[in-house]
Amino acid sequence: MQPVTGIFSSQDDARRSIASLRSTGIPTEKIILLTPGDLQTGPESVPTDAAEQPGMGKAIGAVIGAAGGLSAGGLLAAAVIPGVGPVTAVGVLGAAVLAASGATVGAATGGALENFTTTGLPEDELFVYEDALRKGRSVVIVITEDGHDAAPIRELLEVEGAEAVDAARQQWWIGLQGAEREHYSASGRDFQNDEKFYRLGFETALHARHRCQEFDQVSAEMANRVEEMQRQHPGADVAEAFARGYERGREYYQNLCDESEAA
Repeated sequence: MQPVTGIFSSQDDARRSIASLRSTGIPTEKIILLTPGDLQTGPESVPTDAAEQPGMGKAIGAVIGAAGGLSAGGLLAAAVIPGVGPVTAVGVLGAAVLAASGATVGAATGGALENFTTTGLPEDELFVYEDALRKGRSVVIVITEDGHDAAPIRELLEVEGAEAVDAARQQWWIGLQGAEREHYSASGRDFQNDEKFYRLGFETALHARHRCQEFDQVSAEMANRVEEMQRQHPGADVAEAFARGYERGREYYQNLCDESEAA
């Protein structure tokens, strides 16, 4: 399976894109909508499978109900993602994304996930989605069978005003780049030469499977990746830059979690 993702600045645009996707015959269960859970668009509260967290307020899922009928007959989940805050998601696939992000999605949702495989979910992109959600944006994900199916969906999302996940990832890094350059250069190392390895280590620390783990805990798993990069870049000090980036990424994620808890 291959995910195709669009990041929208407004919920209205995200809802409109979902209606367009469904009009092309894409099955509802293949579409995921993630939206900041503290947004309120109506007076009525929509039941969720997860227990409401303090401060989530009424209408936690009201924004989903009008999403082109997406929630009809499906699963609506609300949870707090560490480092992000309250988020709502539609469908078992949406609940799986919440769970992969470290959220507790509740007994009913958890039961539904027991018989569901998360194969194909974009775990290595979750931090990009989370950054978008922190900024009040909405994320639409479509799970496709292969690249052939993905191309027209990607075009449709672009027409509807979506930013591609690769572009969002690059903008996220640009926002951090100055501080990371200063931090890395203070150790006497050359950020310009090492940035690609440092950034890869940083992003690896944000992967769903590696969060909150120190580098020593994952060093064996990373050895092959570092070795492959070393073969591609002979003479470069790949291992040191990657390890420093990983530790810095781990600190970054922990700071986001601390700030989220404080809020």
